[in-house]
Amino acid sequence: MYSYDYLFDFTKSVFMKMGCSEKDSNIIAEVFLAAEIRDHSSHGMIRINDYYGMWKAGRINIKPNVRVVHESPSTAVVDGDNAVGMVAARRSMEIAIEKAGTAGTGWVATRHSNHFGIAGFYSMMALKHDMIGVSLTNANPLVAPTFSISRMMGTNPIAVAIPASKNPPFVADFATTPIARGQLAVAEKKGEKKIAFGFVQDKTGKPSDDPTILKSGGSMLTLGGDRLHGSHKGYCLSSIVDIFSSIFSGANFGPFVPPSVAYLPVLEKKVGLGTGHFFGAMRIDAFQPAIEFKAKMDEWIDTFRSAKPAEGQERVLIPGDPEREAEARIMKDGINLVPAIKNDLATIAKELGIDFN
Repeated sequence: MYSYDYLFDFTKSVFMKMGCSEKDSNIIAEVFLAAEIRDHSSHGMIRINDYYGMWKAGRINIKPNVRVVHESPSTAVVDGDNAVGMVAARRSMEIAIEKAGTAGTGWVATRHSNHFGIAGFYSMMALKHDMIGVSLTNANPLVAPTFSISRMMGTNPIAVAIPASKNPPFVADFATTPIARGQLAVAEKKGEKKIAFGFVQDKTGKPSDDPTILKSGGSMLTLGGDRLHGSHKGYCLSSIVDIFSSIFSGANFGPFVPPSVAYLPVLEKKVGLGTGHFFGAMRIDAFQPAIEFKAKMDEWIDTFRSAKPAEGQERVLIPGDPEREAEARIMKDGINLVPAIKNDLATIAKELGIDFN
């Protein structure tokens, strides 16, 4: 088991050795570790190897000029200058919050970025300002639309954070696929030979339980798995995320989003700049007094917590409960890394001349 502080300091050291500033390295480490302690390891330490490979391939800018290129009182377009995604995303959400502070709501579309970690990190930034936070991003194409075998979309997550008063906040953070791409990678790192059906298909469109199927031309499925179980709705959700993240910002959309791993080639054809994100912040008191809204959110949460559990279930969860409980547990017990991920990190540490035990 590793402590939060040990892995935070290690991650910060890796990115500083890569040439990132101390400020940016702190931001990057915070997002990676937020994923680990919230039990989203698919977006945690396993991804450092992806960014290290991207850096070695010269495909990310470690000294970016993240800047606003278009704005109105309540909106902005941010160019991330091909930054590590967490750096561009953090600044973009800060701008959304700043604009909401004066205009009531703030909306920021970001282009020319990269994979930004867990979407929930950015939506939760709004909570301490008595605001609702929204975070979306498109991603490299590994997902086939309903009735297709073509890899056209990413896992395209949606995250919304809503504050309450006496209750913890409502935090919904989910991919528009049944499983995150990183979970397939984690399964492979663990040596698992099979996953549940309904997550992926082979290159001909037949259901598959192989966690490595993407390497042989397969694709991920949208939320719902198949048409009978509502994959068309997952397709719609993923499409909305892609449009908001790319068309508003001028980023690449759908099949043209650049890969977030170095071993996949970058397509020659581009329809925009890099990966796209979309952020929103809504000031509660732009709609009603914050104290009234948060009291109503408490009532909503209490009402849904009181729902009768199904047989075999202890309780009904509110979005954000599993992550919050995991955070308390993992901060106490430590972060477990599977051997293959530890080996990757040890290799990176050796190459960069830093310690990792």
